[in-house]
Amino acid sequence: MGEVAVNGPMSIMAADPAEDLVNGIDGLPSDTKENVEGIINGVAGLNERVKRRAKRPSKFLSKELNRANSDSQVVAPLRALKNSRKSRNGFGRGLPKKGGAGGKGTWGALGSELAEEELDGAIDTNDPNYDETNPENKEIKMKVIHVDRSDEEIQKQISSLVAEYYDHGDTHETYLSLEELNLSVRAHLVLVTAVELAMDHKPSHREMTSVLLADLYGHMLYEPHYAKGYDMLIKNLSDLVLDTPDAPTILGNFIARSIADDCIPPKFLQVIREVDNEHAVTALARSESLLSMRHGLVRLDNVWGVGGGTRPVKYLVKKMVLLLQEYLSSADIAEATRCLLELEVPHFHHELVYEAIIMTIEKMDDRTSAMMCELLGSLHRAIIITPSQMKAGFLRVYEDMPQICVDVPPAYTVLERFVMRCQASKVVGDDVVKKLPVRGRKRFVSEGDGGRVKDDAYF
Repeated sequence: MGEVAVNGPMSIMAADPAEDLVNGIDGLPSDTKENVEGIINGVAGLNERVKRRAKRPSKFLSKELNRANSDSQVVAPLRALKNSRKSRNGFGRGLPKKGGAGGKGTWGALGSELAEEELDGAIDTNDPNYDETNPENKEIKMKVIHVDRSDEEIQKQISSLVAEYYDHGDTHETYLSLEELNLSVRAHLVLVTAVELAMDHKPSHREMTSVLLADLYGHMLYEPHYAKGYDMLIKNLSDLVLDTPDAPTILGNFIARSIADDCIPPKFLQVIREVDNEHAVTALARSESLLSMRHGLVRLDNVWGVGGGTRPVKYLVKKMVLLLQEYLSSADIAEATRCLLELEVPHFHHELVYEAIIMTIEKMDDRTSAMMCELLGSLHRAIIITPSQMKAGFLRVYEDMPQICVDVPPAYTVLERFVMRCQASKVVGDDVVKKLPVRGRKRFVSEGDGGRVKDDAYF
């Protein structure tokens, strides 16, 4: 084929571009040949490069990459970012699409299982909670049927609740528990059972019982319940005395306390006076004597005494000193033990040991030392005074010996003999004896005995 000549502007397009660059736009030669060669090489490089489509990461990926580069040199794997179900457009809150309810392999929206159960109308038969008697899973209303219970069964349940009350001391919790028994007509059994149970317990529990009966007034117990309950107790006094000899006095205290708490009127004593029982007369006389004394209603708040934990220390010390003095005059260990137990202060028994040793040092006679050792030995064997309390009492005396010796010069000698006597009776151990203080004595030139202590001078 021959060459086709084309005239006009198209001839410029057919010409070699390199030649045009060399000649210039106007056909004139270029100023520098090196510049032209560089341009030709750049154009050739652009024509030879393979053009690919640019894949730019989304805003989400760029942010994650920038954060990873700023924290460390290790770049987070792109696969975890690629498989993320969070929004990538930069406008979302970063939550899963449709709240986790859409897409393959999702758990579904929160609470969707309840909607499925409502649509199905029943739980799956393979479900462990499936009930064949209630396939539609409807709510079942339970009817409480109170079987006719005897008074003995009710009193047994009340006794367990009152015993629990002695442990926690919460009257409101006890009221809620008693209310579940649905006593209504037989609510007076609460008073009867509580008073009978308190007769076998210590004074602090009787005080708690009086507080419980006062707090139940107006909620579960009313005036007719108190009157009926105390009437039953008065009639049963002949049986209660067999187990509790002081039952008439205790019942009289309870009646007087209920009158002071405004649970029953004072005329109650006049209504039940027509009783031929001897024990009932004693109980009513006790109540009248408590109410007729001066400021009786105020004093009845402490009719059972003050609890050991709330009594002043000076009061307890005074009681223990009187206890020991009475024991020295009567030599009745049983009565001293009873008086100590009535104080209800097992954590303060070391004071009794301390006062017993101090009294022995001050008396400085063999009779007092023997009686005190016998009393401490009896309390130790009965585990009324624990070994730790016994040891604490002796160590307190050891610490106070410099002051005691000022008033009683031969205190060290008396103490040593008493400790040895107690060790022989196995009241104290060797660890207490080893800590026995040694008497420090100055030697005077005028004595002439070389500072020897004459032990026989005081006995």
